[in-house]
Amino acid sequence: MSEYDKITEQSSLHNNLEKMSSEDLLKKINLEDKKVAEAVTEVIPKITELVDALVERFQKGGRLFYIGAGTSGRLGILDASEIPPTFGMSHEKVIGIIAGGDGAIRKAVEFAEDNTLQAWKDLQEFDIDENDTLIGIAASGTTPYVLGGIKDAKANGLLTAGITNNPGSPLATQTDIPIAINVGPEFVTGSTRMKSGTSQKLVLNMISTALMIRIGRVKGNKMIDMQLSNNKLVDRGTRYLVDALDMNYDEAEIALKKYGSVRDAIKAYQN
Repeated sequence: MSEYDKITEQSSLHNNLEKMSSEDLLKKINLEDKKVAEAVTEVIPKITELVDALVERFQKGGRLFYIGAGTSGRLGILDASEIPPTFGMSHEKVIGIIAGGDGAIRKAVEFAEDNTLQAWKDLQEFDIDENDTLIGIAASGTTPYVLGGIKDAKANGLLTAGITNNPGSPLATQTDIPIAINVGPEFVTGSTRMKSGTSQKLVLNMISTALMIRIGRVKGNKMIDMQLSNNKLVDRGTRYLVDALDMNYDEAEIALKKYGSVRDAIKAYQN
């Protein structure tokens, strides 16, 4: 795939942006954003395949790794970082890695994404094995850091998946489970932090949330293993117990603080 074949590099459907009013700009950005959810709908079968595979591998002790550069890397780290407080999972179960290291989360590291060997070196710090899964995230589908990591992971028996916005790109053809989301050209030509990034965030939400539900971290529609790390979450957990155990708010709060989680409080009172 040449640079000019990439959907993510195609010219915007809108021109003379600098002549538009603020309202016109916002309306047209919103018009493009409306296309994202429909594009994600088209790849649900592949997301389903990945989630089912992840459930099986997690039950064997496997973990989920994300790798990416720039916006894509940051989105992987964001998704991974939200799993412990939301679902009570260890930080060691879903891990996001960005080209250039943690410093690249806030500030771009020049040429970090061009190193084809570094991703596997980064992954080696986690003693990965064949039960783990590696998801490469790259809007272009050509990021060397990501492709190198995928190649090495496959050679070492890991399940690999790719989230890209260019169907037919190397990431879409070299992974076991490709998720290629065609959102069309960006509003600002080539600015993949926009529609491409939005689509990646949606898909990451779907993957991790569905996985956590499937492995038992949700009951009914409630987060029963969330970390009680602030007053808002203590209140939320208390209200969950009010509904689940038919007790008043004060009793529920005492029970929650005694047992430390919604799950353990429900278990204690229903046994």
